[in-house]
Amino acid sequence: MRALIQRVSEASVSVGGAVIGQCGPGMLILVCAMAGDTEAEAERLAARIAKLRIFKDEADKMNRSVRDIGGTALVVSQFTLAADTSRGNRPGFSAAAPPDEGERLYLHFAEALGREGVPCETGRFGADMAVALVNDGPVTIWMDTADR
Repeated sequence: MRALIQRVSEASVSVGGAVIGQCGPGMLILVCAMAGDTEAEAERLAARIAKLRIFKDEADKMNRSVRDIGGTALVVSQFTLAADTSRGNRPGFSAAAPPDEGERLYLHFAEALGREGVPCETGRFGADMAVALVNDGPVTIWMDTADR
């Protein structure tokens, strides 16, 4: 499973002009389930992200987690994180999980993050979404469960 985590002051996701999810301060997490991923990987990724120390402490060091600051998360599915750009100019996405599996794992990830103590809202899987955010820092972190 892949995730792109952005530390945000605020973030929202809209479908058809209506806001369906928001957070802040906290994290915007773009998530992609890869072919062959399991619930265990979604849970492991959620646990790692909940503990990720990317928020400033009193000494202005990145030493606090989203839980430590009482922050929230906005989790948005993004199959384009599976892009293969090794050939030509048009990315391929065949490494992403099939849509039904991708949606199941995306929702499982969001639920697991909530169980880790991080309140979260989500986008709508497969929808044409507009994501707005104020990146704090900016801080953007890439995580992939395949990188162990």
